[in-house]
Amino acid sequence: MTTALASLALVSTAALPSAPAVAVPSSGGQISLQGAVNVRDIGGYRTYDGATVKSGKAIRADALPKLTDGDVATLAGRNLKSVVDLRTPGEVQFMGADRLPAGVPLVARPVDDTGLFVQMMQIIQSKDPQRQQEVLGNGGAERIMSGVYASFLTDASRAAFGATVRELAATDGALLYHCTSGKDRTGFLTYVVLRAVGVPEQTARQDYLRSNEFRAAADAKLREQVKQAGYMQNPDLLIPLQEVRTEYLDTAVRKLEQDYGSFGKFLTDGLGIDGMTLVKLRKNLVG
Repeated sequence: MTTALASLALVSTAALPSAPAVAVPSSGGQISLQGAVNVRDIGGYRTYDGATVKSGKAIRADALPKLTDGDVATLAGRNLKSVVDLRTPGEVQFMGADRLPAGVPLVARPVDDTGLFVQMMQIIQSKDPQRQQEVLGNGGAERIMSGVYASFLTDASRAAFGATVRELAATDGALLYHCTSGKDRTGFLTYVVLRAVGVPEQTARQDYLRSNEFRAAADAKLREQVKQAGYMQNPDLLIPLQEVRTEYLDTAVRKLEQDYGSFGKFLTDGLGIDGMTLVKLRKNLVG
């Protein structure tokens, strides 16, 4: 498989090295690495009652197999107690295992991508502009992404998200969790965690949308490579797959409200987070 196709297979995926760093915002601050572009400490956000989410407790990220030695050293200074990998086995097999500081446990906790990874590989590898247009054009890519977000409410996905929230409540130190691009599975989980500890919904939503800012340069470079390698005449068809969008998150939020009646009931009945765990989560993450 050529390098260009390999890169494209990571379309919602791995960061390209040497992507330009993004200025650190006042909260949800970026951790600048060479081998990953969407790594952020979610500390700094204010809650409804005026408290602040602590830094050094929860780090959201994209996949970590391309980390440099310097990146690993940077993470080694973050007091990581555990890393949770939400990628599917197929993604891990293709992209490679995470590079982590010595002694940091890795927990494989896959959240199904509804076959998106394999489907995109097949469509792109076909080099068939008509097929690519039929599948991804005219709202096709957006429909695929809506299906991915609806799948976050399946039993298996809720179990993985719930287990990670419980781990966040119990971890003394920093927990890093990630998927492939750090925007969909990781973005939804972060949205849930921030709301669970009392961060306003709009603020949690803004954190979710920031992935577009952090990933923009790497994703544009990927589209350019795919076109130059002859795999796609119109690589802009990939943009809806590479971006996060309000309507994607709304798909998951609407479904959780339909299924459970409220966000609070989703936490307790959907994710299995009891009242005591919510108290511990808030105490651990907010100061």
